[in-house]
Amino acid sequence: MADHTGIEWADSTWNPIVGCSIVSPGCTNCYAMKQAARIEAMQPGTHYAGTTQKTKSGAVWSGKLALAPDHILTQPLRWSRPRRIFVNSMSDLFHEDAPDAWIDQVFAVMAMAPQHTFMVLTKRSARMRAYVSEVRETWCSRGPPMPGAERIQEAAAALTGEDWRPETPGEWPLPNVWLGVSTEDQRRADERVPDLLATPAAVRFISAEPLLGPVNLFSLNERRGDRGTITDWHDSLRGLRFGPSEETAKLDLVISGGESGPKARPMHPDWARSLRDQCAAAGTAFFFKQWGEWEAAVDRERNDPDWRLDYSFKFADRAPHTWLNLAGGTGFHGERFHVMRRVGKRAAGRLLDGVMHNDMPEARL
Repeated sequence: MADHTGIEWADSTWNPIVGCSIVSPGCTNCYAMKQAARIEAMQPGTHYAGTTQKTKSGAVWSGKLALAPDHILTQPLRWSRPRRIFVNSMSDLFHEDAPDAWIDQVFAVMAMAPQHTFMVLTKRSARMRAYVSEVRETWCSRGPPMPGAERIQEAAAALTGEDWRPETPGEWPLPNVWLGVSTEDQRRADERVPDLLATPAAVRFISAEPLLGPVNLFSLNERRGDRGTITDWHDSLRGLRFGPSEETAKLDLVISGGESGPKARPMHPDWARSLRDQCAAAGTAFFFKQWGEWEAAVDRERNDPDWRLDYSFKFADRAPHTWLNLAGGTGFHGERFHVMRRVGKRAAGRLLDGVMHNDMPEARL
């Protein structure tokens, strides 16, 4: 856990569960694997022990998960100043090996700390949808006697020793919990966003970071789920909140950014621009987190329309560079061909076409 964080869209991080496993390309260079390995080495015997394993390419997740000690589990209850908290930066709350009882405890703490906003991000969208929908059926039971949220109440009592009940019975989804999915490319967006839209949530968001390819949210037409068919993605973005009346779900926030770290892959500028423009068209908040390690050094269409540049050049400072086209290919030709230059996260910055994008939605509940 950290009272302060360098993550641009959060004030603090909180890790009630640690450990994970690789499920998609966005996990390949996960910073949390390396950080967990460092914690293991510096603090042997902690709950991080065994969560990573050594390989030729460095530390990777072992698949082992661990529940944090109670003083970490309950830390948000002792943070009096309201803050936006990234939940499980060192794991995935809805990992397939995380027992429901662990997730119950996490939701209990979030329910008992209404002064904070908790942002939960997952790559296991189906598990998230199933869990949140199941708890909703018990939490939102109404009428005397109020059975409410037995499993969450029991988890709260186990953590605090107190008989806690929600201030507003039946208020689910929790108004201070934002749920999101990682969508590093089109395939992952196709798989995860429909689950997100079918999940009860006060605010829904996606994190397209590291952005590894173009993502067209408008192409997600007629995604069929248990709750019906989304026939028009544009209407889904602009639609009413997902509530007890089963109204249209809404995507509230898109976070986008390039990859950082020693093995970072470059992000084509048009991928980020496209998400920015889609959000503008749909009235959805857009947050541009970072370029990552790479910047666009040459936009061939803009800087070399006559193809006169010698692309065998080396930069004066010998900065590494690579070629990238709109489809993600690294060949010389291709639509929207760019030369990408590695300059480091700090130098690349956070401006997209000269503009800082820090939009955040307001909770609707």
